[in-house]
Amino acid sequence: FLQPKADMRSGTVIGAEALARWQHPERGILPPAAFLSLIEGTDLEIAFGQWVVEEALSMLEHLDAQGLLVPVSINIAAQHLQQAGFADWMAQCLARHPGVPPERVEIEITESAALYDLMAVAGALTDLRALGVSVSLDDFGTGYSSLTYLRRLPMDTLKIDRSFVHGMMGDPGDLAIVQGVVGLARSFGYRVIAEGVETVEQGQMLLQLGCLQAQGYCIARPMPVAEFIRWVPGWSPPAEWQRP
Repeated sequence: FLQPKADMRSGTVIGAEALARWQHPERGILPPAAFLSLIEGTDLEIAFGQWVVEEALSMLEHLDAQGLLVPVSINIAAQHLQQAGFADWMAQCLARHPGVPPERVEIEITESAALYDLMAVAGALTDLRALGVSVSLDDFGTGYSSLTYLRRLPMDTLKIDRSFVHGMMGDPGDLAIVQGVVGLARSFGYRVIAEGVETVEQGQMLLQLGCLQAQGYCIARPMPVAEFIRWVPGWSPPAEWQRP
């Protein structure tokens, strides 16, 4: 599935995140929380991650063919990222999809993915960015949130975790964290995007704090690629987001 990412101020769709779903024969469509824990830490986790990357690149080719030139982000598990030669494998994937410009591919990693071996991960990310692939640090603020990451990891984007987006409307601590992440991103020259935006008011608050990009149910739920292609031309943001 694809979940759109949007610029709340301009009302443009700026990309999408590829999100796996399991079409269970009895239980219907299941989200990742229902099955990823079953393969975490096993060899199947890497095989699954490889399938996800190939599927996402194929989706990018399909979007291209439909005239939708938007980047797609792909979540990479820690075990997969830390495999020797990950960047070389990614280069081979891109070579198998020559119609996909590397700059339209974004890798999303969590803080935990960098914890195990910071030097090795930094090297892999440097190699990925040399290919033209961009890097996003997902769920920032939920782990150790060390400034060492921001200083030593080659990245392009920080994602504000949904828990802080949800809490900032009533919790001064969560609001301060969101303000801090926006400020850190600006200081380090990173883009910043908020996930889990579910209400117009949350979007308004983020805009006031200087975070213009978001994804979440207030914009759109994850959807099959064919539905995404139909959805993009008709989307417009809430009027409140476009007011100065």
